[in-house]
Amino acid sequence: MPALIVSILALLLILWLLGEPYLIERKRQKIRARPFPAAWRAILKRRVPYIRALPADLQLQLKRHIQVFVAEKAFIGCDGLDISDEMRVTIAAQACLLILNRPRDYYPNLRQILVYPGSFVVHREHTDGIGVAHHGHQVLSGESWSQGQVILSWHDTLAGAATPNDGQNVVIHEFAHQLDQETGAANGAPVLARRAHYARWSQVLGAEFAQLQARASHSESSLFSDYGATDPAEFFAVISEVFFEQPQRMATEHPALYRELTQLYRLDPLSW
Repeated sequence: MPALIVSILALLLILWLLGEPYLIERKRQKIRARPFPAAWRAILKRRVPYIRALPADLQLQLKRHIQVFVAEKAFIGCDGLDISDEMRVTIAAQACLLILNRPRDYYPNLRQILVYPGSFVVHREHTDGIGVAHHGHQVLSGESWSQGQVILSWHDTLAGAATPNDGQNVVIHEFAHQLDQETGAANGAPVLARRAHYARWSQVLGAEFAQLQARASHSESSLFSDYGATDPAEFFAVISEVFFEQPQRMATEHPALYRELTQLYRLDPLSW
């Protein structure tokens, strides 16, 4: 009898695991079928001018993504900040740009978005190459954690959205990290459509990363922020900002890199 009970429980678990994705998708379909609130449309028009450049089909897709994202993710105000629909929609709109035309998993590891009024301070500890421990503090506008949180400065979120062509957007940056972290620690290699794509991805991004590091070390100007020279993860996040906000320059100055990102994101901002 105990063996039979165990078998039944195992079967029920298997059925639940098989059925859960179906139930989640049914729930999402119902959310996407709802009319997009007029107040949210006003928020997008006022706060996220980038969206006006999108083709009509992508605008519709983005609005549906926003509805699911807002319904599924918890937004938490920090340092006394009260979360409003304006914050939810403004952040969701920019985060969901990165998942247009991609499998709709809506950042599966992400549970919470923590929002501070402005820049926030984090404590950092690290041990150098000779074993000496260092302690310090950093002032940040955003951060992405693999444990399921993104942290954002509302002030910097608004600034990034208000100027959609300067190549700097903290939401795009941190949510690119989330894509990168879907397989663990961020390393500049997000999930690609096919295994065969990784060799070319590594070759192209590795060469571009080395070039940026060389330019940064000689204080030479570049399309990409020197912060992207920190490590491959930051490089991927920085080039994602530029891909969405300065596609013409990126396609002209870094055509191979631009092609890699069009394949990853399944989008071509040059066509908008």
